[in-house]
Amino acid sequence: MLRSIGALSHGIIDYLMVIILIIGPRVAGFTGKQAFFCYLLAAVHLAMTIATRFPLGIVKIIRFPLHGAIEALVSILLILLPWLANFSNGVLSRNFFIAIGLLVGVIALLTDYRGRHGRQR
Repeated sequence: MLRSIGALSHGIIDYLMVIILIIGPRVAGFTGKQAFFCYLLAAVHLAMTIATRFPLGIVKIIRFPLHGAIEALVSILLILLPWLANFSNGVLSRNFFIAIGLLVGVIALLTDYRGRHGRQR
């Protein structure tokens, strides 16, 4: 599989994802625990991004491959969250979480967490 997203690009995407998670409930039109999960996820994602050892990380504690493994797991949990947290009947929030989960999963699949992108073979 072609892993075409490098560490710098992934960092930019991560910070954009935090913004999407913060404004998502208002734009998509949902409130309550669904919105709370978005805000909580935004805070956790921001903390993880700041703590990752990659170009846009600040504290650089978490290895980039571990960051990727966490995001892959989170993508699955996001897709399942509407059913796990009992808000699957809310079409707007359910679809938002499924879409974000799929987006995070695709980004995880396309990111070169081991730094092999651009190396000569």
